[in-house]
Amino acid sequence: MKEMARYGFILALICVIAAGLLSGVNMLTRPKIIAQAIAEEQSALKEIMPQAMKFVEVKPGQEILYYKAIDSRDKLMGFVFKASGKGYSSVIETLVGMFPDGKISAIKVVSLNETPGLGMRVIESSFTSQFNNQDALGLSGVQAITGATISSRAVIDSVIKKAQELQELIKNGPFASAQGHAELTEGEPKHEK
Repeated sequence: MKEMARYGFILALICVIAAGLLSGVNMLTRPKIIAQAIAEEQSALKEIMPQAMKFVEVKPGQEILYYKAIDSRDKLMGFVFKASGKGYSSVIETLVGMFPDGKISAIKVVSLNETPGLGMRVIESSFTSQFNNQDALGLSGVQAITGATISSRAVIDSVIKKAQELQELIKNGPFASAQGHAELTEGEPKHEK
């Protein structure tokens, strides 16, 4: 019985030391992970709306609803939002650029874990380029991928659904002003006064 207690104590001590080491590594690497995530997000935003000079986060609380894409003359040129839908084996997250008239500038799949060879085809330009200049509420010119219908339909349906939500938000205008919202330029978060 004493031996079991001793083994239990040793195991508990190993667990405490391992947890402490993991916590320390997390504290050291967290700023770098956050900086990398911001850089990747900025790169993806620029890919979706390359003409934009800055992106203004619109968020009423902690969650970002969408970004306003602003050109070099401080004019609104469009919006960028995230859409997500359940694919064949994972949730597929897509970044979507939309002009004020409701046409899509471009999309980029930013997160997925679909079947290699089939479901992963939703990241290919032959699929994503179909969205360019399409009406975000219809997407009638976008064809699902044969053999990856579930994954491609998930992208199409999620873009339509999120575009409808965004257009309702914009039409109702509670977040029309960017005042006080974080602004992203060149990968660094800044706040407007």
